[in-house]
Amino acid sequence: MRCLVTGATGYIGGRLAPRLIEAGHEVRCLSRSAARLRDVPWAAGAEVVQGDLLKPDDLARALDGIEVAYYLAHSLGAPDFEETDRRAARNFAAAARTAGVRRIVYLGGPLPGPGEASAHLRSRAEVGDLLASAGVPVVTLRAAVIIGSGSASFEMLRHLTERLPVMVTPRWVDNRIQPIAVRDVLHYLLAWATVPDEVSRGFDIGGPDVLTYVDMMREYARVAGLPPRIILPVRTLSPWLSSQWVGLVTPVPGALAKPLVASLIHEAVCHEHDVAAYVPDPPRGLKGFREAVRLALTKIRDAEVETRWASSAWVNAPADPLPTDPDWSGGTVYLDNRVRDVHAGRSDLWRVIIGIGGESGWYSLPLAWSVRGWLDKLAGGVGLSRGRRDPQELFVGEALDFWRVEEIEPGRLLRLRAEMLLPGRAWLEMRVADGPDGSRYQQRAVFLPRGLSGHLYWRAISPFHAVIFGGMARNIARKAERAG
Repeated sequence: MRCLVTGATGYIGGRLAPRLIEAGHEVRCLSRSAARLRDVPWAAGAEVVQGDLLKPDDLARALDGIEVAYYLAHSLGAPDFEETDRRAARNFAAAARTAGVRRIVYLGGPLPGPGEASAHLRSRAEVGDLLASAGVPVVTLRAAVIIGSGSASFEMLRHLTERLPVMVTPRWVDNRIQPIAVRDVLHYLLAWATVPDEVSRGFDIGGPDVLTYVDMMREYARVAGLPPRIILPVRTLSPWLSSQWVGLVTPVPGALAKPLVASLIHEAVCHEHDVAAYVPDPPRGLKGFREAVRLALTKIRDAEVETRWASSAWVNAPADPLPTDPDWSGGTVYLDNRVRDVHAGRSDLWRVIIGIGGESGWYSLPLAWSVRGWLDKLAGGVGLSRGRRDPQELFVGEALDFWRVEEIEPGRLLRLRAEMLLPGRAWLEMRVADGPDGSRYQQRAVFLPRGLSGHLYWRAISPFHAVIFGGMARNIARKAERAG
């Protein structure tokens, strides 16, 4: 089957694409940046098309010859995400009809019940309707909370439970939820590539357990071996206030936490299991909540997390101009350059560089980096707590604390683009070159100020550069020498 996967750099798409390839399907992936799939191991078995869901010409090229199209893209967390997703769905439906696509498979959310719907669930339902409006059969799988290593919902649950032994909780934690393990979501998605019937409808999918959010936190604590959590309900806490708290305590930034928390004010349970008439349950049955948590924690412990919510492109940090561009168009460019000769081989130095961030930290003044991360969180940014997917491996496009990997030349260059809130744009480059005594470490911080506030920001922090950036270069060199 010829399949198109949109959202292949995201949490679900990045797991579905390799499974489609393994099952023998011809897979094409649509991404706004083809470079973001360059280093992913499975991408060699797929055709990667660079394009934008908002551009009809790109969609025509991506959908040409496709039989089954997976619609897994969304812009949740971005400004005005409802309108963006509305336009993208209309474009996709029209292009799929013109291309003669046999089926669209869409992963949506639970249908909101009576009363005012959250923007997130309202948008998910609207996207499903718009995809079906052009006449192409659409299968919508409606999942509530997805439990798996690296999912935004799981990271919210994990960090709230682990970091808060005593929790003051709002009213919505008593709403019923039917979570589903990520591997069961992938089971259903994969199967719909080959279901022969012409089906066009939505299906509720969920695991065997119906729990409240309080139940989920308590069960998580049991599986993780934590002491029982003390939960104090406070009915006056609003979803908005709850989302601000979630944004501070968990790696999920406020812009993403707000729509996710707002969705939890609705009960999310399955009202039917009609999907089983077309796709049987997995051979050993659907995973229960405790088993899904255990599997997710095992993946995290063994550093086998395939994809993470933070790898998605919802953070709209500008990518241009690159620090290596020779023709910056006017304005001021602030630079901080550091060079150190290292008494170690290039491979030893590269291993230290590629291991930066996450649990390894940033090799200088951990307190200063932590404070900068908290200030970013308080201002509504991503903060430092996103960490990294794997302790030793990085791909272009991955989130790394409050940076994003913009370029990797193995053994030679790691370039990071800042995604913390700044009055300008910033990059950090780390290079490896030959040196007189083994290797040479070259470090460059680049900042393009935006307006007066950008100039004042750089001048205010420049006195600390000798300590922070100088210490980073010195400690990276020392760690490489010890390894060598």
